[in-house]
Amino acid sequence: MTAYDVLRVFCGPYGGYGKELGVVRDGSRMPERDERQAFAAKLGFGTTVFVDDPERGVLDLYTPVRRVPFAVHACVGTAWLLDVPELVTPAGAVGARLDGEFNWIEARAEWAPPRTLRRYTGAAGVDALGAQEPPEAGLYAWAWEDEAAGRVRARAFPGGEEGTGEDEATGAAALLLTDRLGRALNIAQGAGSQLLTAPQPHGWTEIGGRVHLER
Repeated sequence: MTAYDVLRVFCGPYGGYGKELGVVRDGSRMPERDERQAFAAKLGFGTTVFVDDPERGVLDLYTPVRRVPFAVHACVGTAWLLDVPELVTPAGAVGARLDGEFNWIEARAEWAPPRTLRRYTGAAGVDALGAQEPPEAGLYAWAWEDEAAGRVRARAFPGGEEGTGEDEATGAAALLLTDRLGRALNIAQGAGSQLLTAPQPHGWTEIGGRVHLER
């Protein structure tokens, strides 16, 4: 079987939680797109990355059902794994940097798939979702925990081809929310994941998190 790494991206302060990611460091071992798609479906991670040039950071990305031009957690995790200052994705070039325990990338909101960003009056309302009936597909529920400090409580329910369960860490939605609010955020999502964001000039947003190598 083709060798691959398993990472968790946007982990909590003690290394737990986060979103799983598969990375095939030697993409030349599986050059055809149909092979890559089948392998991504077999692994079943939210995204599987095939590295076509590790020195330049050239990536090819697949969900279990299709090829995608960009995925936030995939870029955060792969940039950390390869230790490169830039990635090249089908969506465009992605700057990357490591700052202490957080790995950061720069991305654009228009690269993210659409989500329903719905604000709730408090974190308790976000936490109560799904107690009686499943939330709507594509919902990203959020509330201020501390608005002055930029602290947000969030949960995500992708639905559709991404599955019916809850997404533990959703970089795309964090990117969209930061673009909408125009301010830096510290997002506590799911059971224990953490995402940091910061708007940058000219439509760019930085998004960062901890990465843990599972195997």
